Amino acid sequence: MGTTIEKNLAMLRTAYRQLEQADLDACTAMLAEDFIANVPGVPDPLYGREAWRLGARAMWEAFPDLQIAVEDMFGAGDRVAVRVHFRGTHRGAFQGVAATGRRVGFRSIEIYRIEGDKIAEEWVAPDLISLMQQITPAPLTAAQG
Repeated sequence: MGTTIEKNLAMLRTAYRQLEQADLDACTAMLAEDFIANVPGVPDPLYGREAWRLGARAMWEAFPDLQIAVEDMFGAGDRVAVRVHFRGTHRGAFQGVAATGRRVGFRSIEIYRIEGDKIAEEWVAPDLISLMQQITPAPLTAAQG
């Protein structure tokens, strides 16, 4: 039987595979009931599985062909760190921006805390500036207008 760190890494690999398959029920089942999400732009943590599900659903509605490439993953103690690359086509509204049909790609650094056999907490740092630059029309310059 593997070490706790190996088990935690395997759990996160499974979670990302399920997320890429849009199996939000399976992903949610991997979260602790008192799951905590720490996300940029929100001053306080979000609590509960449904908070996670709402964020994941928003991504899938905006980017229904979402592809997820885990570029790096390592663990220490009860933590797993992941460097991940998301790619997809902007086919639904995201953060108030209507669908553009543009192909996008952005990276995220994510850290997870594992308790037993559940994901108890996450800290995510997606490169939202890059993503928003890809889906937001550039303003007209005087030369263009």
